[in-house]
Amino acid sequence: MLQKLKDKWEVKSDVRLFLIFLSFSVAGSMTIFVRKPIFALLGYDESTPFLLKAVTYIFTVTPSYFVLLMIVGTLLGQFKFFWAFEKKALSRFIPKKKQ
Repeated sequence: MLQKLKDKWEVKSDVRLFLIFLSFSVAGSMTIFVRKPIFALLGYDESTPFLLKAVTYIFTVTPSYFVLLMIVGTLLGQFKFFWAFEKKALSRFIPKKKQ
């Protein structure tokens, strides 16, 4: 399974693969620290409808995850990988122009 990821991501080193996994983990964990103040600022609590929380999460925490992923990935020396990864991921959200 790890070899499939290495092939797909064009990663040759196990150390580099570890740094990429570490970047994903740390950035994902850090999003918790982003969500809490945003929800507190907006006054969300247990009585706030789930749908409102979900929409807010998508439009605030998801973009911050991509920013955190770039920061953490860069700090761990994986800027090139994450730059390409994010361009590919973000291209899925942008509609393609019809010719």
